[in-house]
Amino acid sequence: LVKQGNLTLFATSLKVSDFMQPGFYSIERLDPENANEKGYQRLLNKSRAKKIADYIIKGQDTRDVFLPTSIFMATEKDIKFNPSNNTIEIDTNEIGSFNIVDGQHRIEGLKLAAEKDQRVLEFEIPVNIGVNLNEIEQMCHFLIVNTTQKSVEEGVAQRIKARLSSQIDVEKMPSLPKWILNSVQKSEDSKALGYIDYLNSSLTSPWKNKIKMANTESKEGVINQKSFVKAIKKYILVADNPLEAEHMDEKKQHKIFENYWRAIIDVIGDESTSVLYKYNGVFLFCMFAIPFFQKLRDKQDFTVPTMKKLLEHAFDNAESVAAGIGHSDFWTKGGKASGLNTGALGKINAELVTSLYKSQSDININDVKI
Repeated sequence: LVKQGNLTLFATSLKVSDFMQPGFYSIERLDPENANEKGYQRLLNKSRAKKIADYIIKGQDTRDVFLPTSIFMATEKDIKFNPSNNTIEIDTNEIGSFNIVDGQHRIEGLKLAAEKDQRVLEFEIPVNIGVNLNEIEQMCHFLIVNTTQKSVEEGVAQRIKARLSSQIDVEKMPSLPKWILNSVQKSEDSKALGYIDYLNSSLTSPWKNKIKMANTESKEGVINQKSFVKAIKKYILVADNPLEAEHMDEKKQHKIFENYWRAIIDVIGDESTSVLYKYNGVFLFCMFAIPFFQKLRDKQDFTVPTMKKLLEHAFDNAESVAAGIGHSDFWTKGGKASGLNTGALGKINAELVTSLYKSQSDININDVKI
């Protein structure tokens, strides 16, 4: 028995087989097409429920599957509590169907899993049962639960997956949901964070102490780790990138990427508060990095001076939407770069690539090696 002000809860557990009983529970879903609908639950996301089912089934043999978060059920009626042995007795004929206030996707996923593997019927689920709650009160509790709880911050999740990647072959792990396991096995977060940590700590990096790391209370930094990691995963950790395709040493990859940003800042100007240091700047130049590095690979020259010459050539020959991109005014807060969306950035990148491959007879690329 749990008392929270006027709210009475019973904290216990039920088996999946209990939820499979006809009429044991119901879900009051809100129909967005019907303004008179009295439901309040989100519509069921079948894909999400199937992911849960796949995870549950996968863990049956190893017996390391878990869903520790409680399902929140509610009824308008009372349930008698026996204080001598801390038990309740549920008469479904008298109580009727319980409303699921929170946890519909877990229940649906467990039901789908039980239909494919009967062992799931014995799987126990922690539940909190609220009693004497009318429909309006249940609706309020749904709103409270789903607006006050906060999912794990993405930057923290990136760090956790990176650590798992480093331990996946040397430590015993529980079954992981497929969408998490795939990310861990690819080691993308770990690789991307390697770039981020290097940029944020290197004494010669223009990004030194400018990236706000996950789980930090410091207000320093002009871009979040999670945003930079997204851009690196999407545009740097790809087969088209020469740094990845040639399986280059990670330290060398990081140094080349730092050189790239040093060259960019040297050409455009170092105004640390400009949009160049925000997501639009990071997104664009991570996108442009692939053709840029492909151009440099022919000479195997990734030094800052050579990069600056190549950037100046691309910027000077840029036309249309990319005109002026090599000037600091383009990147001033409130200026042209501030209002760009993903589509516009893609068009600028296309124009930069075109100008990059224009005649370069005026550029003398030295044979200096990194």
